[in-house]
Amino acid sequence: MSNTPDPFAAVPRAEFDVPGRSRGLLDVFRWHYLLRLLIRTGVTTRYRNSVLGWTWSYVRPAAQFLVFWAVMGLFLDLNRGIPNYAVYLFSGIVVINLFSEAFKNATTSIVGNAPLVRKVFLPRQLFAVSAVVVAFVHFLPQVALLLVVCLFMGWIVQVSILQVLAIFAAVILILLFALGLGLFFGAVNVRFRDAENIVELLLLLATWASPVLYHWTMVAQAARTVGLDWLTELYLLNPITQAVELFHYAFWYPVTDTSRSTSPVVADMPLAPDLGINTLWAFLIGLVVFFVGQLVFRRLEGRFAQDL
Repeated sequence: MSNTPDPFAAVPRAEFDVPGRSRGLLDVFRWHYLLRLLIRTGVTTRYRNSVLGWTWSYVRPAAQFLVFWAVMGLFLDLNRGIPNYAVYLFSGIVVINLFSEAFKNATTSIVGNAPLVRKVFLPRQLFAVSAVVVAFVHFLPQVALLLVVCLFMGWIVQVSILQVLAIFAAVILILLFALGLGLFFGAVNVRFRDAENIVELLLLLATWASPVLYHWTMVAQAARTVGLDWLTELYLLNPITQAVELFHYAFWYPVTDTSRSTSPVVADMPLAPDLGINTLWAFLIGLVVFFVGQLVFRRLEGRFAQDL
């Protein structure tokens, strides 16, 4: 027998990584270099071989805004009683666009990277997280366009700390909620492709289930009419509703302030009540959704390679 000492004898077993074993989102931080690569690839390939390139990030939301403004504001008269409806509408649209892109891309991230998942072991959560971050990068030009619209409509450039905090809180809330849902449906989608169709339906409902095209008081009035006031409370706890209202607080309300002395109707269009408290509740709901999504994802990811 050889007396050659084993070079690995003194190394604790905990120092080795067992192939195929995931630590969840902790591995995302350990593999941050790969995360940066996935984000760079997602950002640069979106408009590859496109003549307009990043200009589409401005054209698409602008066209979406014009369609909604014409149909909902002019034809259906949903802008009745809402001052500066253009800012109100656009500030909600950019939030919905962020949620829609992040949620949809995270759901299809595993299936879309099937060759990598089948051949190489790497933390699968990387794909969902990178998809959400890419959605955030594409969200930034829309915010810049929103600022231009606000300035054009008479926004007073006196940004307060609360407005900045509201913007950050809304973005973090949407990203957290979208990532949790994306992890859940992304894991289910590997085996059951019906998940993509369910996500499409949810995204269709998301625009109408939050005060983007209308004011939240319309929901309160309808619930009061049928004697179901608790529906209003449930509606206001929707994380997307709170994120939209936070953007209204940061972008739309400063514009309406300029017309308070001449437009008494502004008093009838208040922001959602208990905005701070309900935002905390929305964050709690977002965290629950995130942890449930992470739990389901880790439970199913062991069969991703076989199911793909």
